[in-house]
Amino acid sequence: MNTHFATSRAVGGMCILAMLCTGGLGAEPIKDLAGLETRLEQLREQVKIPAFSAAIAQGDAVVWSKGLGSSDVELHTPATPETGYHLASLTKTFGSTILLQLVEQGKIDLDAPVSEYGVVLDQPDGTVRVRHLISHTSQGEPGMRYAYNGDRYALLDQVIRNASGRTFGELVCERIIRPLELKHTAPNVEDHTSFALAGLDRESFVSNLARPYQLEKSGEFKLIQYPKIFSCSAGLISTAPDVARFSIALDRGDLLSKQSLEKAMTRTVTPDGRSLPYGLGWFVIEVRGVKMAWHYGLWTGNSSLLIKVPDRKLTYVVLANSDRLTISYMHGRGELMTSPFARAFVDNFVLGDARLRD
Repeated sequence: MNTHFATSRAVGGMCILAMLCTGGLGAEPIKDLAGLETRLEQLREQVKIPAFSAAIAQGDAVVWSKGLGSSDVELHTPATPETGYHLASLTKTFGSTILLQLVEQGKIDLDAPVSEYGVVLDQPDGTVRVRHLISHTSQGEPGMRYAYNGDRYALLDQVIRNASGRTFGELVCERIIRPLELKHTAPNVEDHTSFALAGLDRESFVSNLARPYQLEKSGEFKLIQYPKIFSCSAGLISTAPDVARFSIALDRGDLLSKQSLEKAMTRTVTPDGRSLPYGLGWFVIEVRGVKMAWHYGLWTGNSSLLIKVPDRKLTYVVLANSDRLTISYMHGRGELMTSPFARAFVDNFVLGDARLRD
């Protein structure tokens, strides 16, 4: 997986960013969920995304979900709330959860050198520890600077395996997917060994999966292939409601202790006191006094966005079958509010007074 897939194509999306974030669409406040659906469909057409599905959870329930566009452009198959998508880097939040469970069990020490878990790095500037990999602070002098790197994060697979004797795929199915009855969530279907761990019917699972597309210069959508890799860094497949249910379980304390979740969703601070945009598997931002933990995904033919407001037990999920949901908005730098898809939710349902329920 590319270290920061968005970089090479971000410039081409800046005109979209400027148009959508400074007036134009989104100028009027959204009042309710019907207004959100209208806004998201406007954005989908403007940005040219074949399909996405979205969900909002509040408290212990998924209170809204919607599919927009075509999950199969050629067959004009409408996306539904239960359409499956690749999560790309949203997988990191599942990976963080598994790793922190092992920390709670005393099997992993966040401050231990990664070499103790069999990870060998050519690092002349200091000792890379587990917390450096999970916080994207392992490059250069460890702990001193943030640099988003999915390949480095994927090294946590080896940490998990050597510490527990189990693979990430085994643990995520055993500890998250099956207990939470996430019936549309599984490791990458192209990794046959890992997918089989979920115990799901492959043919049925594939038939529910949105097809991946790339926008051509002609304005047409070209059918492409999804990545075949699976790790704790990327490769889970899920639906928007299933991701929302995972978030609910985190809020309920079903997966991690309150203390561990708070550590995950707290910004990393460097030894010289600088606050970085990433915690332990989560980006963290504060907007007008409201703390949000969030993550994005971006890979070939797929993109995704997850925003949590921990104090309100509020979650927003959007999953897409092209890269255009997140590619233009500098998320890898820790920027959230550059995205009109994020702002549609945050400005109105977090900072504003839009109604989530009638």
